[in-house]
Amino acid sequence: MSKDETYDLVVIGGGPAGYAAAIRAGQMQKKVACVELERAGGTCLNWGCIPSKALLRAAETYESIQSAGTFGIEVGDVKVDFGKVMDRSRKVADQMGRGIEFLFKKNKVDYFLGRGRINSPGAVEVTEGKDKGTRLQARNIMVATGCRARRLPGLEVDGRRVMTSREALAMKTMPKSIAIIGGGAIGVEFAYFLQTLGSEVTLIEMLPRIVPLEDEEISQALTRSFKKQGMKIRADSKVENVNVKKNSVTLDILRKDKKESIEVESVLLSIGVTPNTDGLLSDKVRLDTERDYIKVDEHYQTSIPGIYAAGDIIGPPWLAHVATWEAIQAVNGIFGHAAPKRLKDYPACTYCHPQLASVGITEAAAREAGIDYKIGKFPFSASGKAVAINAPQGFVKLVLGRKYGEVLGAHVIGADATELIAEYVLAMKAEITADEVHSTIHAHPTMSEALMEAAASAYDEAIHI
Repeated sequence: MSKDETYDLVVIGGGPAGYAAAIRAGQMQKKVACVELERAGGTCLNWGCIPSKALLRAAETYESIQSAGTFGIEVGDVKVDFGKVMDRSRKVADQMGRGIEFLFKKNKVDYFLGRGRINSPGAVEVTEGKDKGTRLQARNIMVATGCRARRLPGLEVDGRRVMTSREALAMKTMPKSIAIIGGGAIGVEFAYFLQTLGSEVTLIEMLPRIVPLEDEEISQALTRSFKKQGMKIRADSKVENVNVKKNSVTLDILRKDKKESIEVESVLLSIGVTPNTDGLLSDKVRLDTERDYIKVDEHYQTSIPGIYAAGDIIGPPWLAHVATWEAIQAVNGIFGHAAPKRLKDYPACTYCHPQLASVGITEAAAREAGIDYKIGKFPFSASGKAVAINAPQGFVKLVLGRKYGEVLGAHVIGADATELIAEYVLAMKAEITADEVHSTIHAHPTMSEALMEAAASAYDEAIHI
């Protein structure tokens, strides 16, 4: 089936980049189509960000109930119905997916289910799925096919003994023990969730520390917290000899010259992502790539005029909010609404407990770059609000330019860190100095006071430490 009309924009991929691009173009009264292989919302909404946060909230709720005695509230035995926990996460994802489909209708976006393939510049065909055979003509094409979880060569993912994050979000029963290979954001989130609900978790990271992209002090604090929860942390370690059996998995953990052999019920692979380009291009279309990611210029245009790309498919940092931002920038540029911008500063958030959030550079990066910097730091143990709500863990750490006090980086570990970081993202965008943050009144008692006090501490003016 061939559509007679020519679309102003055809978007391939319906995740955070794809649906945002389609909706933004629809808002601009453009003729738009979106082709999505599975369901609007993509991996993030259906098999990533959203359902995983529902699971993490369940773990946080369970943890809060366990500590209810701290507040003088006595509770009886608390039991976890793992099936209901997982079922709720799927319902949340389904609800949000329907929301995106509604937004498509609201903004007059034509929605096609199937695998989109670029046959030539301006021509897209749906090659698989419900709308297979549909051909679309487009003045512009946006590739937003995202990424999928990487797998270990030779290790079959069966959804029970060996999983990626996708299979883990569809678990029917909770593994009694699990080895999580990869200590980045996804790995530590699943580690916290499963450990809190009762699994014996071994978290393995090849680099010297877990969450290796975060500031070193943040990583160390999270490691201490996880160990206190009973988790086994194996950093600076490699995995070898993975042997999948009927009811368990055995593997060797190598650290320097030491070998540890363990047996667990399941293994979760959290070792990064790989771009979704399978079936994307016909033999007649060649796009320049770098490390398999699609290369784009400052306007998000690929090596072929009229074909654009945004989101995870153009490479790191592989964050949903970055993907959305890039896609909107690209569409604004395509249709002359505003000059598109490329990414500079962005928040990175990890939703384990305690939460992690950061923007800008780490202290180590400032030191390595030879920047003349100073540090502002404030612990939540000195925050009245944090102590009152029994969340004294963690701290706010700022990396500031010594001469002017400009914010070079902000790093938070603790309750609501992922919400608090927005203030410093805005501060960096608006080029607000730490002194201006310090002199801005913050309500008392709030967690956000720690942001103000961290800025003040850089000038030895913090009141509560």
